[in-house]
Amino acid sequence: MRFLYLIVLFLSLQTVKSQNQFVPDDIPYKTALEKAKSEGKPLFIMLYADWCPHCNQMKKEVFSNPDVMAFLKENYVCIWKNIEKDEGITLKNKYNTKSLPTFLFLDANETLLYALKGEMKSPEFMTEVKYALNSRMQLPYLEKEFLSDPSNSDKFFAYLNTLKKGKDRTDLSPATHIYLNTQSDAQLISETNWRIIANGVTDIKSREFQFVLKHQKEFAVVASQNRVDRKIESIVTELLRPYVDNLDTVNYYKQREIAKLIRLQKTDSLVFKFDLTLAERTEKWQFYKKTTLENTQKLVWNDASFLKDIGQTYLKHINDPESLKKSIFWVKHSLEINDSYDVNLLLARLYNKVKDKKLALQYANDAKIICTEMTWSTKEVDTLLAELNTK
Repeated sequence: MRFLYLIVLFLSLQTVKSQNQFVPDDIPYKTALEKAKSEGKPLFIMLYADWCPHCNQMKKEVFSNPDVMAFLKENYVCIWKNIEKDEGITLKNKYNTKSLPTFLFLDANETLLYALKGEMKSPEFMTEVKYALNSRMQLPYLEKEFLSDPSNSDKFFAYLNTLKKGKDRTDLSPATHIYLNTQSDAQLISETNWRIIANGVTDIKSREFQFVLKHQKEFAVVASQNRVDRKIESIVTELLRPYVDNLDTVNYYKQREIAKLIRLQKTDSLVFKFDLTLAERTEKWQFYKKTTLENTQKLVWNDASFLKDIGQTYLKHINDPESLKKSIFWVKHSLEINDSYDVNLLLARLYNKVKDKKLALQYANDAKIICTEMTWSTKEVDTLLAELNTK
């Protein structure tokens, strides 16, 4: 009887688990549109990928919640599409999806009513899906209201704030420039217009961004210098990162010249880091070496973490002794800024590579002391010490 009881209990637990496990409705997109039209409901689409942890967490916590699913199925026709398969690929491209998960709310004519992106908890998600049912909170209404009076900052903010819930910053740019074109140069220097520039301007050559560059002190008064600096850095990042990610060296170097025209230390340092990232990913080690030898001390001298990263790259890919000695000089400065196990171990390995056993042993022993004090595993440094002591 005890054995039978355990079997019944196991099956009951499995039944409860299966009831709470999210199973997507895998119906074709066209069928869902037709169903939405016949039932007079909007269409809800989740775009996801199997490798996306935020997507999986939403499935586990939100879409396995019976209350959430009951509300969705009562008010929407729901489908879930993998962006790496068939219709998911088409929908990803059609709606310019760049973040996961993305949630699209469409009418039966495929008009985008509302969009969300990113991981949410059930209460936040439920609030948003209810907003998406309110016609006065949907994108078509908010866009129409804004375009009827494009100089009205309140109407623009209502549209912008809803738009950015489901879109990346580059998608906010067209509407932002419609509004900003109604503002004179003098009007741009205000807290309201700074917030709009910070959120919606992505074109490095735009009138508004160039005006910010020329009037940083004035904008720092209505915002702060830190916020102005972050905006300048983010617009350079948005300009260059896609070309680095796609290994598009031709267009990267064209756009790089535009970024360099800003002529600020902080942007030059950012461009330098992108240069090195692209060189690493394309394995252009001679270019990597030339760039670091010319600019490391000038542009990242006080960035301990980045100095360490450069040293790691030299350890793996650069072999001429003089350049390696230069990398040791940089890494030692990183150690001066932040004495750590990792940097001591790196210095030991670099000295070993240039065949300076005495200093390699010194830094390896320093690394082991730190490791022992922190009660970390000494396996890596012990291996290096054993190698050095056999030479």
